[in-house]
Amino acid sequence: MKPAVHAATIATYVIFGLNGLVFASWASRIPAASGTLGLSSGQTGGLLLVAAIGSVISLPLAGLIAARFGTADTVRIGGTAAALGACAVALGLALVSVPVAAAGLFLFGCGVALWDVGQNIEGAAVERALNRTIMPRFHAAFSGGAFAGALVGAGLSALDISFSAHLVVVAALSVTVSLWVPRSFLPERPTDRPSSTPEATGRRPGGLGAWGESRTLLLGLVVLGAALTEGAANDWVAKASVDGLGTTESAGAIMFAVFVASMTLVRFVGGAVIDHFGRVRVLQASLGSSLVGLVLFVVAPTVPLAAVGAILWGAGAALGFPMGMSAAADDPERAAARVSVVSTVGYTAFLAGPPLLGFLGDLVGIRTALLAVGVAVLASFVVAPAARERPPRSVDPLPGIPDRNP
Repeated sequence: MKPAVHAATIATYVIFGLNGLVFASWASRIPAASGTLGLSSGQTGGLLLVAAIGSVISLPLAGLIAARFGTADTVRIGGTAAALGACAVALGLALVSVPVAAAGLFLFGCGVALWDVGQNIEGAAVERALNRTIMPRFHAAFSGGAFAGALVGAGLSALDISFSAHLVVVAALSVTVSLWVPRSFLPERPTDRPSSTPEATGRRPGGLGAWGESRTLLLGLVVLGAALTEGAANDWVAKASVDGLGTTESAGAIMFAVFVASMTLVRFVGGAVIDHFGRVRVLQASLGSSLVGLVLFVVAPTVPLAAVGAILWGAGAALGFPMGMSAAADDPERAAARVSVVSTVGYTAFLAGPPLLGFLGDLVGIRTALLAVGVAVLASFVVAPAARERPPRSVDPLPGIPDRNP
């Protein structure tokens, strides 16, 4: 492996892991923020929606920013914005001001979204340079960072450490690492960014043109099902276990841990499986496993059987999102725009789907409401062939690196 590729691989692992840790540092202490601000469950949901709006607004713009400034600077901009947002949230908590905290969360959501698109574009470039599938491992690093962030948050909460102080430390870590580590990203060449004229590329200029590409939109639908099934599990597996199976809150948390552990493990080993069987077969097998696991979790009469469902569900949810990112970035020339589109669709489902399931759960029970996710999974299964590998139009980011689709 060339030294530059090795350094970029390590840097991408670090950036993915830190992104997960920063996100989980907030998510793990939402109850503390809610208590400090004196918010009800509904009001807390409204506060979370502000962060989601920031992310959804930023995602379509992220491709334009990446095309203009490059992936390294996109990560730097995102990491800095997330850090400033975290500091603003800390100030809002210290002042017991909901508007200040909401403004901070909006900026935090914008930063995390920009960061995410940048890291996925870089991950796809590293994957091409290595000539093997590695994107699932990068997403496993995100999951591992999120797990570590949740543990840190739980530990600091148990020690009664101020959430404001926690956020300031996370902000300092975010801005330091996100500014420094991208220096090891793969060097960008002019061909990595869209040409300045439509005649040079044979396509519409600008990142927004990708919204008119049928394959890119189908990839968005593929990722929608994968993202929704992961987001639904993140928010509702624990509560569905408590409400539907009568377990304790600790048992519900363990059920969620089972789901996350299954997903993380499959992400670490999934690359070799994808290289052997191809994206489409693995994607369809993953979506099938997710659907079977989801249904089993919902209808299981006992906790152990529901846990088996959670394992299958987590294994199935593991690879859909990273495979969608890889497919969107097959052509380096249009990677930024297409990853932005697919990320926007996926994260909209990831962020907006779980609250909608909550509203449905008020009518039929949250455990039964989870079956609605199966509809999106089936739709993703049908359009999975859109993720088939395509030869890139432009050369690899480093000379001398063989093309992964000769």
